[in-house]
Order: sequence, then structure tokens, then C-alpha cells
Amino acid sequence: MGKPVIGITMGDPAGIGPEIIGKILLNKNINRICVPLVIGDKRFFVVGANGRSPLCKINIIDLKNADPKKIPVGKISAQAGKASIEYIDKAVELIRKGDIQAMVTAPINKESVSLAGLKFPGHTEYLAHLTKTKKFAMMLAGGKIRVVLVTTHMALRDVARNITADKIYEKISIANAGLTKWFGKKKPLIAVCSLNPHGGEGGLFGGEEAEFIEPAIKKAKKENIRVEGPFASDTLFVKANQGMYDAVIVMYHDQGLIPLKMASFGNAVNITLGLPFIRTSVDHGTAFDIAGKGIAGTGSMEAAIKLATQMVKSMAHRA
Repeated sequence: MGKPVIGITMGDPAGIGPEIIGKILLNKNINRICVPLVIGDKRFFVVGANGRSPLCKINIIDLKNADPKKIPVGKISAQAGKASIEYIDKAVELIRKGDIQAMVTAPINKESVSLAGLKFPGHTEYLAHLTKTKKFAMMLAGGKIRVVLVTTHMALRDVARNITADKIYEKISIANAGLTKWFGKKKPLIAVCSLNPHGGEGGLFGGEEAEFIEPAIKKAKKENIRVEGPFASDTLFVKANQGMYDAVIVMYHDQGLIPLKMASFGNAVNITLGLPFIRTSVDHGTAFDIAGKGIAGTGSMEAAIKLATQMVKSMAHRA
């Protein structure tokens, strides 16, 4: 196959999305492996590239929906939120038509999109809504570690009552399918974290392992999924960081993201599993505090584009 066309949404115009995209696309490395197609507003890229306009270097679908005179950089606004939603909508339209082979998203701001009327927690849930996807999962990848979250953005005190055997099994199943379809793993090996310290110590520190996690693992094994656990996360991630597992199922956000970011801070990638297309994203937010200053790092966005390209090629190779 030729170079895949990768759609890149600009994200919140007031954030660091335009800057990091502009910087990357002034670099020839990305253009060697794929055809990047930006979905955004041209006017933000002169600012976004810290004064160096990349417009002659990139393909862009200009929605002309974000006026820099009306959207202050680094500030929450309904107009910026509305624009960022429209970039997502357009990218989904393009991927459905076959004009792009994967979607890479710069960060949106939850408050801005909420002001614009979008009542979803974030990108992942909105994409699931647009595609009528009922079962999906958030995977983050960096270095040799891939983590899949059972619960995502919720208070720690709410985690225990929000994990069930069905939810854990669902994430194991989705992870197995995603690793097989998009990462070329014929029989991926998945590990599952316990919720409690030392795996609950036989019930001394909690019963969630016996009540929910172990039954989910048994069910997955009956489906011929290679899965092990539950393991205490403090020792499991030593092995995961050595590449012993293709993915680790974690019960809550920080259980997985702390070791992941210790291993690959600034270069990790967010992947949505379960969608009918490839979607990767950065592992950070809009960073309003540094937006417009020309100092935002590009590592995660570059990694997201490269991984999306690899996933497209992996699928094409097996087709």
C-alpha cells in the first residue's frame, strides 16, 4: 500500500493543539511515513507554529470556524469548544467515506465543549456516541507498557462500587480484539491488576478480587483468551515494563497511568479500542497555561501519528 492518509483534528483552538501540530508538520519525518491531513482552521497555524507558518507544508481542510480575534489563547470559551467539536465531526465523516485511514486527535477542553452544548465526558465517549459503539475501552501505550482502564475519570472512593465481573471481562475482551486486529498480536497475553494491596491478601484487604476480578478472568479464559491474574500492581508493572505482557487491565485511572507515565512521560499515546476505525490521541490536555508560548512538547502527538500509521499498515498487511 501507499502512505496512509492520517486525519489530524486541531483540537481546542485556544490550546496547544495548533502549536504541536504545526511544529510536527514542519518536520519532514512524519511526512515520510504518512500523508497528514489536518482538520482545523488555517488562521491558528501561524500562531500555532510559533510564528513559522507551515501552511505551505501541509494539507488542511479549513473549516474557517475559529476566528483568532474572537478566541483568546489559553482561555475557556464556547466558540472554541464548538469549533473543536466540528473538527471531530468532520474527521468521522472523512473516515466513513474512506478519505482518511485513521484519526489522530489533538486535545479538547471539557469545559469549553460543555459550554458549547456537548454533554459527554470527553473525546472517547463522544466518538462512541457518533459511531453508536456500545462497548469501548481506553488504552494508553508508552514504551513497553499498554494499559486498558476498567474505570476512567471518577473519584477513587467510587471505584470499588463501579467494577463488576462483566465490566472487567468486557475490557479484557476488547483489549484482546484490539491487540489482535490493530497490533498484529495473534495470541496476545494480557495481565489483570488486583484492586487491593497484595491482591487483597485472601480477603483481609478487600473481597473484590474473589467477587469480581477472578470470575472475569475465568470467563475470558473459557473464550480462549490468554489472560493471567489478578496480580498486585506494584510487582506486575515491573514485569510489564520488561515487555512480558501485551497489555495490562487496570481497575482505575492512576493505577495504570502512574507507571505508564513514569516509563514514557511526554511520549505516551491514547488509543480508543472498540471503535470501527483507528483513533489515537495525545496523553495530555490543552495546557492552557503554556498555550501560545511556543514551548509545548510534541512527543505525544508525534507518537500518536506514528502509532496510527503503524496500526493502519498492520491491518493492511494482514488483509
